Amino acid sequence: MKQGAALGAAEVSAGTSFRRSRREQRFRRLKRDKWLYILLSPGLLYFLLFKYVPMWGVLLAFKDYQPFLGFWKSSWVGLEHFRTFFQNPDFFMLLRNTLVLSLYNLVFFFPAPIILALLLNEVRLSFYKRTVQTLIYVPHFISMVIVASISYVFLTTQGGAVNEFLYTVTGRKIDFLANPDWFRPMIILQTIWKECGWGTIIFLAALAGVDVEQYEAAVVDGASRWRQTWHITLPAIRSTIVILLILRMGTILDNGFEQIYLMMNALNREVAEVFDTYVYALGITQGAFSYSTAVGLFKSVIGVVLVLGTNWLAKKSGESGLY
Repeated sequence: MKQGAALGAAEVSAGTSFRRSRREQRFRRLKRDKWLYILLSPGLLYFLLFKYVPMWGVLLAFKDYQPFLGFWKSSWVGLEHFRTFFQNPDFFMLLRNTLVLSLYNLVFFFPAPIILALLLNEVRLSFYKRTVQTLIYVPHFISMVIVASISYVFLTTQGGAVNEFLYTVTGRKIDFLANPDWFRPMIILQTIWKECGWGTIIFLAALAGVDVEQYEAAVVDGASRWRQTWHITLPAIRSTIVILLILRMGTILDNGFEQIYLMMNALNREVAEVFDTYVYALGITQGAFSYSTAVGLFKSVIGVVLVLGTNWLAKKSGESGLY
């Protein structure tokens, strides 16, 4: 009995010493990296205040929020707004328009920065390369309002440069701004022009890390530039492409409110109305706060599911994924 009690006391003492040792190690690490934690704190505070704290607002989706009653006195309605949204005849129109635009983005815009980065990587004259990079980065800093204005100036049938040229060549004009058939190509072209150059930054950074000796060995083996790109460059940046694709899937139902809203009009609304503009129209202009919050929450849930699903598929395919 005494031996058992002694062994138990020894184990308790060892456990206490172990926990104390762990706490001391943790404190030493905290003290050693204190400046890193201080540097981290503004970013952490930003995310807490502007990303996590406002999340409690999603509870509006489950209430019949009345501004004059306030949040707590407004009645709970459960999933009523979601049922109304899914039974709304506009739901499938919104889903179709949003998914088609996202598909166009994935097919035409997503590969564009990769191709452009590969082309820039082949440029050997550094001055020319830096000049081109500077020029293609500039559109990213232009406001979407300016982009929409430029589009209007070039594409309008009332003296637009493109239509004047078409009229001179073919004798007819095309109403790009009002014809629903031209809305989606116009949005994708605007996106590519504005963001393609900026999107090359990450891929160029990834390309800078490719081992030069692999290219030298490929040259010795007689590999052409195309084979070097296919067998060395693309595999080297594959993980970067996969991670950006996973992040892109999280925004599959976000088409960019500003751009769509600025280019939408009564004649192309049938293909232009997406979830983002629908939420604005109901939530801000019509005061349906709870209903529009339910629509926004639906988008967020689908985005999270797609990120998790794509990440799972990436890991199953042998990639590292996001986590």
